[in-house]
Amino acid sequence: MKIAVVGTGYVGLVTGTCFAETGNTVTCVDIDPEKVKKLSSGKITIYEPGLEQLFERNLNQGRLFFTTNLAEGIKDAQIIFLALPTPPGEDGSADLKYILGVASDLGPLLKQYTVVVDKSTVPVGTADKVREKIAAQATVEFDVVSNPEFLREGVAVEDFMKPERVVIGTTSSKARKIMETLYAPFVRQGNPLVFMDERSAELTKYAANSFLATKISFMNEIANLCELVGADVDAVRKGIGTDSRIGKRFLFPGIGYGGSCFPKDVQALAKSSAEVQYDFRILSAVMDVNADQKTKLIPRIKDYYRGDLKGKVFAMWGLSFKPHTDDIREAPALYNIEELIKAGAIVKAHDPESMENVQRLLGDKIKFSKTPYEAAEGADAIFIATEWPEFRTPDFDKISSLLKSKVIFDGRNLYDLQQMKDLGYTYFSIGRETIYG
Repeated sequence: MKIAVVGTGYVGLVTGTCFAETGNTVTCVDIDPEKVKKLSSGKITIYEPGLEQLFERNLNQGRLFFTTNLAEGIKDAQIIFLALPTPPGEDGSADLKYILGVASDLGPLLKQYTVVVDKSTVPVGTADKVREKIAAQATVEFDVVSNPEFLREGVAVEDFMKPERVVIGTTSSKARKIMETLYAPFVRQGNPLVFMDERSAELTKYAANSFLATKISFMNEIANLCELVGADVDAVRKGIGTDSRIGKRFLFPGIGYGGSCFPKDVQALAKSSAEVQYDFRILSAVMDVNADQKTKLIPRIKDYYRGDLKGKVFAMWGLSFKPHTDDIREAPALYNIEELIKAGAIVKAHDPESMENVQRLLGDKIKFSKTPYEAAEGADAIFIATEWPEFRTPDFDKISSLLKSKVIFDGRNLYDLQQMKDLGYTYFSIGRETIYG
């Protein structure tokens, strides 16, 4: 098939590359000429494990193209994917100006029957709005389909190539047949193509992310209670995670969720619910808990240093909102850096992938280190904000020799409590006993 993908952000680039991998000819369209120039010359613009190899192969084999020209990009395309940003507005609602803007432009450009697919995360009713914008100037038949993405940053290629399910919202039998053909190579092992109406598909994406965010905030509440009653959240997590109705995933406590999806999707669902006079009380609580949880360790840091952080040096391990990505959107590390600097502390940070992004954002407000050990050198304490694998089993003897004092504030519960006792560390974590070395 010939496919066009409008937008070369995280979703668009993964979508376009993976569709090209199964033999389709894919043209990706973006308004940023510099980005298009880089991509066309073989320079990938995001960090995502496994993507670069597929990107280079399909670019070299002539199945993947990039352009800034919308008319050129969609020429002869049977399917056009809209993978455009939907940033939160000031009131929390999803801003649809990019999607609706492109939809208006598409109308006069369509020359034959085309399936236009909303791949972006969009509020209920967006497919209707896109259809209306295109129809205003279109002279040919077309269908608008909702096909939400369920990609986890860090494993997005695997999620796309071997999806647990593919949700497709359409009431058109013609569009359904085309989408079935497109996704057939990805569901050969029997994972379902779930067909529904457009509005249900749009809501499914928000419902999925909001439920996962709810699990995270619920577990963080349990962790906070554990600290007050003397329980161990790791034991509680294992105890409830073995219940098949609950499951083991998304039950790890920490300093909250971040990223491009959970924060804005929960906020957007709450806002769209309010627009139809429904008070989605659980989501309000989820957002409140997460906002508080992000800086959960700051009061404990201030207590430990008796309210005086001036000149204290913290080695911040991890900056991205989760491991295996360079995405720093809504990353808890940024909130903690802000609080530490406000209190007069100095931050030396290390992250395997996202330091360049943070440097563009913060400039010289913090110091950047090439390794976690370099960050620890001369620091008063380590603050763990992201659970990168390389932080899990560091050389503690080396760390001990580098730190001014053996203190760790762990926002991701990476280390065993008994190990910390044996090593003589003062160790703060989430929902567990505090160890004093």
